[in-house]
Amino acid sequence: MGTVSLTTTQTARTSFLLKDPTRYGTETRDAKNKLLENFSKGTKITSTTNKWGNGSVSSRTSAAVDAQYGITKTLDFYKKTFGRKGIANNSKGAQAMVHFGNKIANAFWDPTCNCMLYGDGDGTMFKKPLVALDVTGHELTHGVVEATARLEPTYVDANGNQYGEPGSLNESLADIFGSNVEFYANNPKNPPNYLLGEKLGLAQKFLRRLDHPSLDKLEGTIDYWSSSTYYTEVHAGSGVSSHAYYLLAEGSGKKTIGGVAYNSPTYRGLSVKGIGRTKATAIFYRALTRYMVSTTDFHDARVATLKAAKDLYGAGSTEYKTVDRAWAAVNVTAANTPADRH
Repeated sequence: MGTVSLTTTQTARTSFLLKDPTRYGTETRDAKNKLLENFSKGTKITSTTNKWGNGSVSSRTSAAVDAQYGITKTLDFYKKTFGRKGIANNSKGAQAMVHFGNKIANAFWDPTCNCMLYGDGDGTMFKKPLVALDVTGHELTHGVVEATARLEPTYVDANGNQYGEPGSLNESLADIFGSNVEFYANNPKNPPNYLLGEKLGLAQKFLRRLDHPSLDKLEGTIDYWSSSTYYTEVHAGSGVSSHAYYLLAEGSGKKTIGGVAYNSPTYRGLSVKGIGRTKATAIFYRALTRYMVSTTDFHDARVATLKAAKDLYGAGSTEYKTVDRAWAAVNVTAANTPADRH
């Protein structure tokens, strides 16, 4: 992340705690490579100089700095953009523990402790702590979804893999708002884009992407809806609504944004002219918080975003019409809505 500014808590003349009193007491602690899921048992992170970490994994505090920075930027994004006060909109902080477990290749939001848990990576595919800014934005957005629509997978197999469109939509919204956190932070050391996990050091240079989801070969993310999407693993299925969001914001075809080249395809070559990221994000957030429920699938999400666009811009507006066109461009239409839902 480069050098970043953090607000910390001074506990004595030369003693500081990695806790932000201006953001509901948000604090990051060290799990000491234990599988701690109780924040109170994490080790407090302190400094005598109010300078934290050295920007590399040689200092355990560096991961904590990146985590704290990501959480505070996510909280700021939601507050400044939507007036949301904390993840659950209850003016409470979002805590975190870094160095969670041993060789954990994951980071995730745990609603039971109201905290983020960050693994250090498995040393092979993920070689660094998973504290990237968009990863934090993604995972904290799961907390926002938990506090609002509570989108849930349709079913979970014996290995814990999740399937179904509501779960895919959950993952998609986490990617959408995670990328928006990057745009909000606008950190020159971590330039904003529509890629997810580009700082994780993966061979394909990203984990997922919104403009052309199927370029992800790790999880097999899909570009368009089909009847088989009902049975698709949630990360792979997330591409449908992520792609619709990108098309709504930026439109189809080739373009370069912030130095990143995009070339977004569409179902049957349907062209889409975007309305801009700000409006697209407002529509998706209103749809999530006003119209989505635990069983919302992609066709329901289309209806929810149309309602949100009508609320914000009117039923005859360009924005409303572009929402409809963006969903059609990923093969989600009124015509192919299942008969039992008409």
